Amino acid sequence: MANVKKMKVGVLGLGYIGASHIDAIRRIPGCELYAVADSNYEYALSKAEQYGVEKCYRSLDELLEDRQIDVIHNCTPNHLHTEINTRIIQTGKHLFSEKPLARTYAEALELLETAGKHPETVCGVNFNYRMNPMVQEMKYRIKKGDLGDLLIVSGAYQQDWLLHDTDYNWRLEPEICGISCAVADIGSHWMDAVQHVTGSKIVEVMADLVTFMPYRKKPLKQAETFTNNAPAEYELRKIENEEYGAVMFRMDNGAHGIYHVSEMSAGHGCCFGIELNGTKSSMRWNQEENDRLWMGFRDGDNRYIIRNPNTMSDEVRRYTSLAMGHPEGWNDAFCGNIRAFYDYIRSDRSQPPVFATLDEAAYMVRLTEAVVKSSKERRWISV
Repeated sequence: MANVKKMKVGVLGLGYIGASHIDAIRRIPGCELYAVADSNYEYALSKAEQYGVEKCYRSLDELLEDRQIDVIHNCTPNHLHTEINTRIIQTGKHLFSEKPLARTYAEALELLETAGKHPETVCGVNFNYRMNPMVQEMKYRIKKGDLGDLLIVSGAYQQDWLLHDTDYNWRLEPEICGISCAVADIGSHWMDAVQHVTGSKIVEVMADLVTFMPYRKKPLKQAETFTNNAPAEYELRKIENEEYGAVMFRMDNGAHGIYHVSEMSAGHGCCFGIELNGTKSSMRWNQEENDRLWMGFRDGDNRYIIRNPNTMSDEVRRYTSLAMGHPEGWNDAFCGNIRAFYDYIRSDRSQPPVFATLDEAAYMVRLTEAVVKSSKERRWISV
């Protein structure tokens, strides 16, 4: 058997999500975690030592200058995405970026223009929930007509990591995150998953966004996301971005929907749920019970479809690996999304990618802006 050259991968940004990228890359055959980089060089060195990474760099410049690197994962905060993603694309290295693609739709369009000048460079954005095997199962059951015509879409994404006034994160700061917190952070995941499984776009929105805590205690020392440590020293910071949002919407296939997102719902760590109601059946999936898909019927017995590689749709089996009864979780879907990106790089690229493209990610930024505008102007907004 011919030896397949391993793709050498660099990861920029080693915070909470960067660690998840590292774990996923290490699980994918044909990939070598070759380099890491972070503005906190001492922290980067500790991660390089922990994972046995060959190269450790201080900056994007050093990653770009290393000709051995084939792919760069951008795991930096939102306000850095446009510049960093642009520079990675321009060097010809493949790009896998954390979402959002950019802080504004204008920035996203600039990135699309840059990518158009480098058609051989593969670019993906990490909307990982679409790659849960049961989300893919839902997608292919809809494709073959099990749902009938889609009528109603509903759901929610709830977390609690902003419940206290001592909870703080850069996603609350417009200059870093952009104009939205909850919708941009977790609502974008929900909207992407719904559009992915239905094959339709959200084209009109009516939103109500709420900032429950007008002031929060920002720690003077950096704290990791999802930790419960109250800061001993802090500054009081005025909050503009929302912690909660409810969005009604219409899709280009005629379906109507509603969802809400919250980062102040006690007891919820990652409660991500979608329900689809069609003329033949209903389907419901929740990330906290991610190994099962519920189907409901008017004239028959309702049932759960349990993830089983031996019985799932042919198109879905490639996205699941464990035997039935061995639950695949968030980190498996995360890894599956990145694996799909690398599979696409090695393919003849004749089929559309399963991971989120730059075009799809740019549309998420556009949707987020429409949602914020709708809430401010208290009216329906066409996208």
